[in-house]
Amino acid sequence: MYRDMWQSSGKYMPRADQLVRVAGPIIDMGCFARVETNGGGFEQINLLFGENPNTALRQWTKSFNEVGIQTQMLERGLNGIRMYPVAADVRRMMFHLKKKQGTDIARSFDGLNDVQNLELSVRYALEGGMIPQGALCITHSKVHTIEYYLKMADDLIEMGATEIGIKDMAGVGRPVSLGRIVKGIKDRHPKILVQFHCHSGPGFSVASTLQAVDAGADIVDVAMEPVSWGTGHADLLTIHAMLEDAGYEVPKINMNAYMKVRSLTQEFIDDFLGYYMSPKNRLMNSLLIGSGLPGGMMGSLMADLELNLESVNKYLTKSGELQLTQDDLLIKLFDEVEYIWPKLGYPPLVTPYSQYVKNVALMNVIQLIKGRERWSMVSDNTWDMILGRNGKLPGPVDPALVELATSQGKEVFNGVPQDLYPDNLDLFRAEMKQNSWDLGQDEEELFELAMHPEQYRAYKSGKAKEAFHQDLKEKKQEKLVPVTKGEVAVKTDLPRTLDIEVNGEKFQVKIGYPNVGATPISSENGSAGHADLQNLREITAPIEGTFMLTKDSAERPIKVGDIIKKGDLIGYIESMKVYNAITADKNGEVVEICSRNGDQVIEDEVLIRIA
Repeated sequence: MYRDMWQSSGKYMPRADQLVRVAGPIIDMGCFARVETNGGGFEQINLLFGENPNTALRQWTKSFNEVGIQTQMLERGLNGIRMYPVAADVRRMMFHLKKKQGTDIARSFDGLNDVQNLELSVRYALEGGMIPQGALCITHSKVHTIEYYLKMADDLIEMGATEIGIKDMAGVGRPVSLGRIVKGIKDRHPKILVQFHCHSGPGFSVASTLQAVDAGADIVDVAMEPVSWGTGHADLLTIHAMLEDAGYEVPKINMNAYMKVRSLTQEFIDDFLGYYMSPKNRLMNSLLIGSGLPGGMMGSLMADLELNLESVNKYLTKSGELQLTQDDLLIKLFDEVEYIWPKLGYPPLVTPYSQYVKNVALMNVIQLIKGRERWSMVSDNTWDMILGRNGKLPGPVDPALVELATSQGKEVFNGVPQDLYPDNLDLFRAEMKQNSWDLGQDEEELFELAMHPEQYRAYKSGKAKEAFHQDLKEKKQEKLVPVTKGEVAVKTDLPRTLDIEVNGEKFQVKIGYPNVGATPISSENGSAGHADLQNLREITAPIEGTFMLTKDSAERPIKVGDIIKKGDLIGYIESMKVYNAITADKNGEVVEICSRNGDQVIEDEVLIRIA
């Protein structure tokens, strides 16, 4: 699971040149029938560090294609390979394109286990010449029974899925129950291939794999050193030895090639990937049994916690209270996930819904620490999940949440989710033409824009690459200059020192920024003719993240001179992979817009000023 084992460990995965280098040794190991090459966050990750994902994928899959090792991608049904719903014409294009780029198998899952969202995935995969594998998202609750999963497998196979994936993304499935699910599928559909996938986080994965194989699973997913275990997957060597001892025929491993892959993977970690991998993600943790949070999300979770811990501790310090450790905040988060999960209708904790549940839980924890109420910071994406715009939830939503939604003018949706997201390839095609951008081989560049609009635009402008290298530079500096215990690190792009020369003598001076975040962007954004700038009021960021005035081309951004009322939308902050709508908390005329589209903002940073 070369893609997934990186995503389960940290924020990024190797660059194209690194993937090409490791492909040959993976092949030489001689034990893999399949390699997971792409899908999920693969393309967004490439765009984030300024690399073309289409070039990366074609180069990465080429070696496997040539020797007959099947390549596999992970896709999210209604959400395609991003975090929120995508138009049907873009979904259809994806399957046709990914096959041309060298991907053989589409493992398709719906984060709510709503099979209606997978009907088009199966159809489009078959049209495009891919193998459609329908995945069951495994979790553990009173509504997720063995019969529930067998019924889901029946429905997927009836739709045309030729394989079933058992996707235990959090590793919380109980081994015996997983064995019974596999056996039930094999009893009902003897010719259907079953592929078993299980993360190792809470510790069940080895036992679960043996139960699944004994029950008839055909292929099992593994990772390998130095990024196996922890929040990732069980290790190849362990699973191989276990199955061999159990009497199964398993292909031999070329250990010389194994050590080469191991060495290269460590080299990639040392190069830059390790700066984005929390040491906590290398540990297994039985506390995950209760919260059920998946390994694929834990890589980003620990980074989110670091940022939010700074914010929480700033507040606690101002209030004269003791600061929290990261473990303190993590336990509070796990407890809150357990508390709110049933109220949210038991969505399987898999991308993107694991992020939505985790984000709401974390926001609730932060709001409660600051003396505020639960549910006071719920993202638009999360409301869409709660109200049925992404599909049917497995269980009922707490009536109090429905009432809260109604009080905010939101409505429950009971229709087909795909109908809410009309075809839009032509709009993106027009944007490509307007910008004189090349559509690319098989129109793959058009696809990137349509699937990842904001990330692709940042990639094309060069901002993504610039931001990545700046962030990496800062992370390397942080490693060299440790923060004193009890001190809060302030992340900013502003320089902290300046070298000057006076009469041939060199000096280094420190620069302080007492009002960081309070300076308007430029005169073109403000002051709208207001002379009395001292009496302006500020609307500030409630959370840290990436500020955006709009999230799609259909929206009109606010501008200087606009009259806004309390509750009006002023923009979004993308934080922890979801868009959080930011609304005005007061009435007035917009005088200054202090953050540009795409700027990183910290909590309490000024977004706009009004008169």
